[in-house]
Amino acid sequence: MSMRALILGIGDAFTSTSFGTSALIDTGSSYMLIDCPDLIHRAVREASEIAGWSVPLTDIRDVIITHLHGDHCNGLESFGFAWLVERLKGHTDLKPTIHTHEKAAARLWARLAPAMDAPITAGGRASRLEDFFNLNIISPEQEAEIAGLRVVCRHTIHPVPTIGLLMSDHEWTLGWSGDTVFDQDHIDWLSGSDIIVHEANVGPAHTHIELLNQLPDEIREKMRVTHVIDDYDPSASDIPPLESGEVLQFSRQLAG
Repeated sequence: MSMRALILGIGDAFTSTSFGTSALIDTGSSYMLIDCPDLIHRAVREASEIAGWSVPLTDIRDVIITHLHGDHCNGLESFGFAWLVERLKGHTDLKPTIHTHEKAAARLWARLAPAMDAPITAGGRASRLEDFFNLNIISPEQEAEIAGLRVVCRHTIHPVPTIGLLMSDHEWTLGWSGDTVFDQDHIDWLSGSDIIVHEANVGPAHTHIELLNQLPDEIREKMRVTHVIDDYDPSASDIPPLESGEVLQFSRQLAG
């Protein structure tokens, strides 16, 4: 089976109508999260119910974190604790793996520790990242294999270190812009994908939809936008926004 992408949320950091921009990738053998926003368990449940998917927690074994802004990583706390409970109950002996770039990895535990570094048992040692997650560093422009997919990342232009992604099942490629200002080099890097998911937000740290509207037809026709403001007007572009619960199913018809 080709990979499929279930859209969990399309919102930005200030959304009150969606979840933070994220997706659940069905790799054919397990599931992988692209980012892990607030209320991640609810986001997965609601999107799965819309799509008719059944996704046990312990089947989500990999998480790619593009950067450490809260709307992309706040859910790691509850996700890590939920997996810990599953292990303590004897339901699994596995830990999920966080895949991220070196600059985010260097500060990841500092981000999580205030809520997660208490001893797991009374009188025990302080907890560490490895008590909850495995950690895998992915390097820009170097191919990695994650959950059976070929993954390549590239740094974007954003206030904190951030990556975009190319994910391939060796037949289809999904391009994921990550948070970024408009960057033609980044567009070119994403352009070989069968589907391109690109952010379209406002302000100096994001890509304005007017700039995406100026791209060539062959790029816009395989592009979808995400990370939009709550009152985003779909009529602002012929590039359709994603919807929570939507499944990106790779096929010749969809890929054009």
